[in-house]
Amino acid sequence: MNASTARSTRNAREQVLDAAIRLFTQQGYFNTSIPDIVRESGISTGSIYHHFGDKEGIARALFESLVARMERAFDAIDREHATARERCRAVIELLFRITEDEPEVMSYMLFVKHREFMPEMAPVCSSRPFRHMREMVERGMATGEVRSMDPMVAAAAVFGGALRLINLRLDGILERPLGDYLDEIWDCAWRSVSA
Repeated sequence: MNASTARSTRNAREQVLDAAIRLFTQQGYFNTSIPDIVRESGISTGSIYHHFGDKEGIARALFESLVARMERAFDAIDREHATARERCRAVIELLFRITEDEPEVMSYMLFVKHREFMPEMAPVCSSRPFRHMREMVERGMATGEVRSMDPMVAAAAVFGGALRLINLRLDGILERPLGDYLDEIWDCAWRSVSA
């Protein structure tokens, strides 16, 4: 495959995934058809089936690409910040920014019921980004920054309030941008677990 063909294939896949995330979050997975995705993406039916196999293949590829994107971002946070406190705050800041800039991404990752149409998939809270967030908190316990407790409880305390605010923002309940709440939610979260 030459560079031009590879670029064209990558662009076609991205167009389909961009269309799918909009449609899946706006009208739901089951209310979205391949013809809807064809219209929204401008990519032919044959090309969609060639690249993804079927609608579930599109949903799976979309989820996997978003998980990989989050993992890259979390890896960068690990490299750029020295402490669990800094890392966890940076994760919340990132999630707030994505919610404001790309609400469909957060809606698809957090609120679409993936197992309804991908039954073999583990729950989203078992996905690599959520495990990574939990590991950040566990490393904080190992260094003495976070007091000893059940790691699930600690991770829920650190990130749960922020995730709830994301939900409220996506539902249109919070009128102000999430960044306006960052310092306050972070203070509450960290005080609940700090050693």
